[in-house]
Amino acid sequence: MHPLPPLALWSALTLAASAAPDLKNLAASSPLPSGNGLAATFKADVGISSHPSVLFADGFESSNCSKWDETGPTSPDIISFPNPGNPALGSHCLRVTATLGKNTGGGPTQWFPATNSLFVRFFTRFDSQCDYVHHFVTLRANKGLKGGDKWSGFGKAGLLPVGSERFSTALEPWGNDGRNPPPGRWNFYSYWHEMTPSPDGKFWGNSFAPSPAPPVPKDRWICAEFMLRHNSPGKPDGAQAFWIDGKLLGHWEGINWRTSPSLMANALTVESYFTDRWTTHPTNIVSFDNVVVASAYIGPPGNP
Repeated sequence: MHPLPPLALWSALTLAASAAPDLKNLAASSPLPSGNGLAATFKADVGISSHPSVLFADGFESSNCSKWDETGPTSPDIISFPNPGNPALGSHCLRVTATLGKNTGGGPTQWFPATNSLFVRFFTRFDSQCDYVHHFVTLRANKGLKGGDKWSGFGKAGLLPVGSERFSTALEPWGNDGRNPPPGRWNFYSYWHEMTPSPDGKFWGNSFAPSPAPPVPKDRWICAEFMLRHNSPGKPDGAQAFWIDGKLLGHWEGINWRTSPSLMANALTVESYFTDRWTTHPTNIVSFDNVVVASAYIGPPGNP
């Protein structure tokens, strides 16, 4: 396998997220669905990969990341697959343990054929002592699925993306430079060629957040889902939205993600990555389960 680029090549210590361009959150009047979606007919997601809209699914029931193109770290002191303690999530989940001074955590990455609209649904649980997360669940656009093209969306942190080479969006807890209680409040952290520069003149992720943004609870499983709709190349008709526990909290339209039709969101990284910029707790544990990528709204799984 091609190793993922060292983090220093495609990320940097996250500065305060810049506000996104003046785009209104349309969630209150959005036509997008909420509540049950295609997953409702699959108890605990069993068999969900057979649905024609599903592009990728993994509930980690094999106790490994073998379904993923890049497995990320494999050391048992970082990655483990315990019982999630929730019948709706099966018998195993992915647990990532990051220990300051020893490792930064991590997680797997998967590439897939893109569609005009993509929905990513996952479950996550933050340990009671979990501190601020540096990087979380990220959808990246790359020029293709082979050779160097599959990596065009990785790297170049702090630089304005080229509209024919990359864009990305991540649903993640935002600490707001330590102002929000850890692990933070839900927001999108997005990079694209028309993003707003940071006060230092560089280009770090722009934040899309509802107001007020809900805090991320600890010690319980959360069903998180987000959608990205590609724009017509060069036109501001793209969109993104996110749901927490089946409730639509954010929906933004008018995003010019790309200038080339060949640039498509086609890689998902599910990780919890920690640094000591804002994190002080020595051990930080985040769990994931029932990851699904589809071309239609997914929603929570059916009851077991």
